[in-house]
Amino acid sequence: MAEELSDFIEASGLLEYDPAAIDSIYKKNPIRLLRRLWQTLLPIGLFLLGVGWEKLIGNLNKKERQAIRAKEFTNLLVDLGPAFIKAGQALSTRPDIVPKIVLEQLAQLQDQLPGFDSKLAMACIEEDLENKINKIFLEIDKEPISAASLGQVHKATLKNGIKVAVKIQRPGLREQITLDLYIVRNIAIWFKNNIGIIRSDLVALIDELGKRIFEEMDYINEANNAEKFKELHRKNNKIAVPKIYREATSRRVLTMEWIDGIKLTNIKAVKGLGIDPNEMIEIGVSCSLQQLIEHGFFHADPHPGNILAMEDGRLCYLDFGMMSDITQQSRVGLIRAVVHLVNRNFEKLSYDFVQLGFLSEEVDLKPIAPAFESVFTSALKIGVNKMDFKAVTDDMSGIMYKFPFKLPPYYALIIRSLITLEGIALSVDPNFKILGAAYPYFARRLIEDENPELRNSLKEMIFDENNLKLERLDDLLTSATKEKELDSEKILDKTIDFLFSKKGNTLRNELINILAIKLDSIGWKALIKINNRLPLKIRSKTIEKSSKFNTNEILNITSIKKMFQTSSIKPGFKRKLIFKKLPKILTTKHTYKIGLGLMRKTSEKGIVRLVKVAAGVEQ
Repeated sequence: MAEELSDFIEASGLLEYDPAAIDSIYKKNPIRLLRRLWQTLLPIGLFLLGVGWEKLIGNLNKKERQAIRAKEFTNLLVDLGPAFIKAGQALSTRPDIVPKIVLEQLAQLQDQLPGFDSKLAMACIEEDLENKINKIFLEIDKEPISAASLGQVHKATLKNGIKVAVKIQRPGLREQITLDLYIVRNIAIWFKNNIGIIRSDLVALIDELGKRIFEEMDYINEANNAEKFKELHRKNNKIAVPKIYREATSRRVLTMEWIDGIKLTNIKAVKGLGIDPNEMIEIGVSCSLQQLIEHGFFHADPHPGNILAMEDGRLCYLDFGMMSDITQQSRVGLIRAVVHLVNRNFEKLSYDFVQLGFLSEEVDLKPIAPAFESVFTSALKIGVNKMDFKAVTDDMSGIMYKFPFKLPPYYALIIRSLITLEGIALSVDPNFKILGAAYPYFARRLIEDENPELRNSLKEMIFDENNLKLERLDDLLTSATKEKELDSEKILDKTIDFLFSKKGNTLRNELINILAIKLDSIGWKALIKINNRLPLKIRSKTIEKSSKFNTNEILNITSIKKMFQTSSIKPGFKRKLIFKKLPKILTTKHTYKIGLGLMRKTSEKGIVRLVKVAAGVEQ
């Protein structure tokens, strides 16, 4: 018993995930380990034996039996406790490891558990905050308002009368988590060494999971995350983050501002506040994309209980235990992948997955590009705005399981975040498409961002071998300026604003470059025609030899007409609106700069051509 108590104390002192330290704790005294092994491996073993027998007799060939077993596996994880629940949640975002039918069940895995004894909760507060309950709070509800795998929440009032929510960690949680992680990690080591069909590094996955759980168990870390999140979104008057009360916060106790709000899934109650639920979803999607693409610091667990609609119209985020970072390179890579997806350039899309860390550089990409094409071509026919995210991710899961994909930890959390967000949105609007909601943001970032790689991606999106694709430009601008119930005049105004603003500098420069090439080509064609009509004695042989010019460089009038035919601007308003906006265009200072820039570029190209002609260099 003394040795077990020693193990307990050592494990409770671990503030960071350290596999070697955990290993040394439980190797010294195997009694507690054996007891937990009996509690976990026996039910796991019985389950695996049952699955193995059904596979042997052919029962698992039936989809209905597979679904039943997948559900039983999910329930088993819940029964085994917090670490196994967290492991199941991590596996629910890993299509490279888990078959599709199991993923569907794991995606429904919830970490809601019964609360623990309130006396233990109060004792934890007094121990961690080193003070009596009545010295810290004016009052505190003894019964929790909610409970999860890691802790439970009590409503309380501080001495100054401010209402707060107090999150208290489960007693002995760190010790149980470390023991379970030790067991799960050793199981993963056995699988890695003995089961060759599993490509992904299960041990690395468990270590990543352990790191995340230890971060979640540290409420000071969660407090830091909340304050960082609040600072990043301080200019967004639609987002709320509860204030953290540091004087009543420790590693096992977190005290934050009490928020009166309604879960977004409670549509009737949200409408009762006089708030449009769809507007709340739009705010949530926009905020999530800003977290992913702009800040690189995102909330990885936006389930219905963690996002509330407030009476003043703001969306409040709660629970910042599970946050993640994305590097600038990965953020740029995600936007580039969207560009290649929209352009149906599946070879480059395959290479994007290498750059993003999904595939190693040694992997043969030749069979992967056609697989992408088979998944995305039919979906893209209806347009990005109407693509079914779940259907696409389901198909992608099949590809990732078939080919040697290894999902980076940040991507697994992104998928978890987006799937959860889409689930909330679908409860509000059954026709919601998260890709359709996300694409306008990607389009706007592509147009506005000065990152050199994204400038190349912008050029790649709207130019094809120096041939301006006006249909793509129109689609991009329309998406970037998409707003609820946006009318024709507003679309045109937004387009002009984009083109002639500082943020539109990237697009303007690319347009100047390509138009200069076009005008130079027209001038060169005219020079060739004039030269061909001159008497033979004075005709330039060099110009004559250059008569085979690239016809693709000539301005594509058909494309211009097609753009206006397919434009989001309603046909009845096109001509009238364009003439109405001409004064705005002509009086904009950037119009003058564009003209000067175009003249300078065209002149430079013309002079270069003339010098080459004079030197006798063929064009």
